[in-house]
Amino acid sequence: MRLPLSIIKIFNYEYWPWWVFYLPMAPYWLYLAFKTRSFTYFTSVNPGIEAGGFYGESKIDILKKINPQFLPKTVFIDKNNEFEEEVIHLLKNSHLAFPLIAKPNIGERGTNVAKIETIEQLKNYHSSTQEDYIVQEFVSHPIEFGVLFSRLPNERKGKVSSLTMKEFLTVTGDGKSTIRELIENSTRARFQLEVLESKLGETIHENLAENEKLLLEPIGNHCRGTKFVNANHLINEKLDEVFSRIAESFEGFYYGRFDMKVASIEDLYRGENIKIMELNGVSSDPGHIYDPNYRLWQAYRDLRWHWKRSAEISIHNQKRGFQPLPFSEVWAIIKKHFM
Repeated sequence: MRLPLSIIKIFNYEYWPWWVFYLPMAPYWLYLAFKTRSFTYFTSVNPGIEAGGFYGESKIDILKKINPQFLPKTVFIDKNNEFEEEVIHLLKNSHLAFPLIAKPNIGERGTNVAKIETIEQLKNYHSSTQEDYIVQEFVSHPIEFGVLFSRLPNERKGKVSSLTMKEFLTVTGDGKSTIRELIENSTRARFQLEVLESKLGETIHENLAENEKLLLEPIGNHCRGTKFVNANHLINEKLDEVFSRIAESFEGFYYGRFDMKVASIEDLYRGENIKIMELNGVSSDPGHIYDPNYRLWQAYRDLRWHWKRSAEISIHNQKRGFQPLPFSEVWAIIKKHFM
């Protein structure tokens, strides 16, 4: 008998609402606020990113500050651009070819991110979106990671403190079951059933051959069914050096998560064949804590370390003259994006 999803949510914290998960950390945040002498200390962690990357930062502005050799081809699209004239012209000039990834220029947690296969799909995306967006080439490298990196402002070399491998939502055929039945037999996929019904249409009733794999979701985001796997055992000094080198050209960046793809683990250690799709700032989670095999006490232990690290960076930056935003400005960001 399958457990109701509501019960599964209760006993698996990876499915909790974000505010429920973070609520027990509130006293520690107050302690860090006292230590840093600011309730908004986190906004001075990354002076090179708007509000430190707390929320509402521009993806394209951040990507422009990263060495282009580590980036996929990316184009910013104004929502008011004429599609037939301006958007298609931008794509041609950038030599972008399908498939593409389209995503809001300001947004988090995979909202409105789509894999675009045709010009007609892009036209529909452009006409339906209410905000500026970016278009990136679809990176075909087989391994996707979330890499949380930080560096104290008085040190040259930083450290990777969280390495999360992403396993995309997939079902494997048994030669008898329909795709829908395979989805219903997968706890992770069941959370996405309504979306997948709309996406797959009638094909959801087809059978998959034995051992045939079907990728259900190509976007590597947890809220879209991606499994986060703790890969911290791969962290070493080589990795620290690679991301210290990647980050050194970004003035004012000290803490954040690189969402990236790489061709192989060997290339990861060499700093080659790496493509960074996004860089998120101070609000970045250490993604490995959402591994289903992780324990809640371990998650809070690791989260505590990362919050302490960001507070240390803030103290250094405040001494260098980078003051946190006033609470009124942070509250305005919260009201704009959450209320």
